[in-house]
Amino acid sequence: MKLGFYPGCSLNGTAREYNESVKALAPVFGIELVEIDDWNCCGASAAHAVNRDLSLALPARTLALAEKQGFDEIVVPCAACFNRLAVAQYELNKDELLKKSVEKSIDMTFNNDIKILNVVQFIDKYIKDKIIEKISHKFEHQVACYYGCLLVRPHKIIGFDRVEDPTSLDELMQLIGATTIDWGFKTECCGASLSIARTDLVAKLSCNIVKDAADRGAEAIIVACPMCHSNLDMRRPQIDEYVGKKISTPVIYITQAIGLAVGITPEKLGLQRHFVKVNTL
Repeated sequence: MKLGFYPGCSLNGTAREYNESVKALAPVFGIELVEIDDWNCCGASAAHAVNRDLSLALPARTLALAEKQGFDEIVVPCAACFNRLAVAQYELNKDELLKKSVEKSIDMTFNNDIKILNVVQFIDKYIKDKIIEKISHKFEHQVACYYGCLLVRPHKIIGFDRVEDPTSLDELMQLIGATTIDWGFKTECCGASLSIARTDLVAKLSCNIVKDAADRGAEAIIVACPMCHSNLDMRRPQIDEYVGKKISTPVIYITQAIGLAVGITPEKLGLQRHFVKVNTL
């Protein structure tokens, strides 16, 4: 089975390990992810705060290219990219004049009816039912599933999982043998794109998340967003300084956790690229 694949900027750069783990996992379940030809940046996280037309044209061009390439569905692992593509599709579908204006600006026409899947929706639809038979090493660890701000929002557009108390990541982790903790920080903001502009705020917000997960006994924090991973993993020195102690709880992607459970090597999943070592797993 072939599905369209939109890596976005993060998965080709700072979240290379996420890209590697998604691409390593798919073939185990008979799925070929085909990258959209000539894709461009979706505009996250600044375009929608600066120029509305640009914030719609950037993701619209990628959607049009995917449609031109013949895809009915595309997988978008980055939560920020997924959000921008889904919002653009929604906005253009409810305003035909706006859609025509955007089509003129990108010099392409398209139906705008392609199905956009985030990584959890992709796993739920194509992998979840086959996981049990593929498991070779149960992931017998206690984990905190962290959804962040964007994975299940805005709900009126995405209509996926519960906004304040989502469970989709928890259910997947339980399926591969993990114990998931009950905690109140699963959808709290990590600081998002302020990682460079306001590292102090990111350290404070991310500290609350990491500390609570560690205090509750989590052996790992599970994420599905490269921005969340970057803030909780790469900014750990600032987090440790803020909290006043070293916290060694690693942060791993849902695709890496499932990959380990079905026997993919840590190297193929990119686990060696993390700032916080994943030795405990």
